Amino acid sequence: MKTPCEIVVWYVLPSIRREIAKELVEAYNMKQAEVGRLFGVTDAAISQYLKKKRGGNELIEGSRFYPQVLEEVKKCAKRVYDRESEMVTELCRICTFVRQIGLLAEIYAETTGGTVPQCALGSVVRLDEL
Repeated sequence: MKTPCEIVVWYVLPSIRREIAKELVEAYNMKQAEVGRLFGVTDAAISQYLKKKRGGNELIEGSRFYPQVLEEVKKCAKRVYDRESEMVTELCRICTFVRQIGLLAEIYAETTGGTVPQCALGSVVRLDEL
């Protein structure tokens, strides 16, 4: 049995990191090394995110929730770039958002084939909506 937290680590966080890295490099002209320092990874890892060699996930990118996630990523990148927030705080915020909108439950159901635990469900999503 996988826990929702394992789903986040394997599927959600890599995709979110990739999108944030892409936003910071493309929209804010940050260098890969700068973004790497924010994430605590090498600039080579950021390069892999940007080339989609790391962090891509069809379950997330093909989800009806993906446009909403991208909007949150843009907000996150702006807050981090403007130094209004730290990367860790923003990653936690987006993870909470992913659960609240029902994307975590959707990924959990798809990857495990099991019943979605209550802790993975957002406050506005019911099991029969998945």
